[in-house]
Amino acid sequence: MISGNIVDVITRTITKGIIHFENGKIKCIEPSDIVDDQFIIPGFVDAHIHIESSMMLPAEFARYSVVHGTVACVCDPHEIANVCGVDGVDYMIENGNKSPMKFYFGAPSCVPSTHFETSGAVLDAEVVEALLERDDIHFLAEMMNFPGVIHKNKQVHLKLDAAKRIGKPIDGHAPDITGEELKAYVKAGISTDHECMTIADAEAKIALGMKIQIREGSAAKNFDDLLPLLHKHSDKIMFCSDDKHPDDLLKNGHINSLARRAVAKGFNAIEVLRICSYNPIKHYKLDVGLLQVNDDADFVVVNNITDFRVKATYIKGEKVSEDGIPTYQRFIPIHIINQFNAKKITVEQLKVTPKGDILKVINVDDGQLFTTEINCPQKIENDNVISDIESDVLKLVVYNRYQSSAPSIGFIKNIGLKRGSMASTVAHDSHNIVAVGTSDAEIVSAINQIVESKGGILACDGDKTCLLPLPIGGVMSQDKGAVIAQRYEEVDAMAKELGSTLKAPFMTVAFMSLLVIPELKLGDKGLFDGRNFKFVELME
Repeated sequence: MISGNIVDVITRTITKGIIHFENGKIKCIEPSDIVDDQFIIPGFVDAHIHIESSMMLPAEFARYSVVHGTVACVCDPHEIANVCGVDGVDYMIENGNKSPMKFYFGAPSCVPSTHFETSGAVLDAEVVEALLERDDIHFLAEMMNFPGVIHKNKQVHLKLDAAKRIGKPIDGHAPDITGEELKAYVKAGISTDHECMTIADAEAKIALGMKIQIREGSAAKNFDDLLPLLHKHSDKIMFCSDDKHPDDLLKNGHINSLARRAVAKGFNAIEVLRICSYNPIKHYKLDVGLLQVNDDADFVVVNNITDFRVKATYIKGEKVSEDGIPTYQRFIPIHIINQFNAKKITVEQLKVTPKGDILKVINVDDGQLFTTEINCPQKIENDNVISDIESDVLKLVVYNRYQSSAPSIGFIKNIGLKRGSMASTVAHDSHNIVAVGTSDAEIVSAINQIVESKGGILACDGDKTCLLPLPIGGVMSQDKGAVIAQRYEEVDAMAKELGSTLKAPFMTVAFMSLLVIPELKLGDKGLFDGRNFKFVELME
């Protein structure tokens, strides 16, 4: 049993009492005037996350999030599925089952996200339907192929129809979609979106019946801009991280930090807690407790409902963390999965013969996944268009890791490197190798070191290299979260030493191959216009 000020998000009340629980369930709640000086709240739920972006396996991620009061995550295993297919989905589910945290995995809807890129697997409508029939698959994960929805692509609508027939929610991904196209997207049965950047965008979607997942990840940060939605639409809002880097999770917390920030802005604490628990639990029909009799005993003990300092976290009546430390044994994985067939490249393969007068350049806005297209002059040396360090227009390369192929080459502005290069196999969504650098030789060195490691995140400058190996699908490590976080911080620090001014340079570069978010991106098959869903020429 445990006593304190019990926050009931269903009745929107706080009462003093004693919670009695047994065999993982709440048996009864006894009113009492004499209770411990603490608050008992429902556990926090991350309403949309790709666990792979933490670079930890699910069981390891759990150890670093339960200490922040997270009891459940709604997970899209899209990243590992793009590398290893259904085997990757199964791998995540099996690993997550080794921890007390409640992981709710969806069926990835877009593997690959589009047919304009090369991934390690293809999950067609038949495969997705088979996944949705399973009890351990809880929803159809974010439908990134919004043109396919709007223009009634057969495979896309077979997946949507399967989810509706089986009765499982459909997650959305609707960046910059408006008007009749948005109406068509929502009419297809898609019920959530986490890609809003403005209040007007979110309100248009809410008006059509969508729920908005306010995102605050390590790269994309929309929380402050969208928080005013709580004034009128708190019942339509959930909080999510989408992508969370390990150092960010360790240092800055999880959904608890968003609750703290919302309350600090003057929003009612109980309404905020509903957003962090009740709303996602009801939307996704999760078997997560809400401090009601006969519920699972899933709750968090905090000092108060202002700063939400977590004293202890309980899942199914088991105390899984106390005073910032997990209280259960760490699971050590025995085997890993991966798919990596890339060969080393040469400097000659990165040569870009000049044509026309200007370059179409990807312009990065720090903290946002959206990019813009700008035109820049070419810097030419020995009949080769090269990185222009002075103008911060650097050569960007995406290299197919699954099959023999020529590197795809573009240019990008606002990365900030003054020397050296960066490379990574965390490259949404297909997780090919993405690299950016100040010279062709530096880019080749970075890519070839990634090829040797068969996956990882790397910064290099001449003979100096800093590498975080990611042997599981090229996106995760089997190491302890603290070790991953430390190595990531070292690589991140080196990228910043080389000149990058981005808050999260590797996370930002990882999204430069994400073709389904406008405006201009680079895939393994070429430069891509994300608004019109077509390839475009690099020079004109």
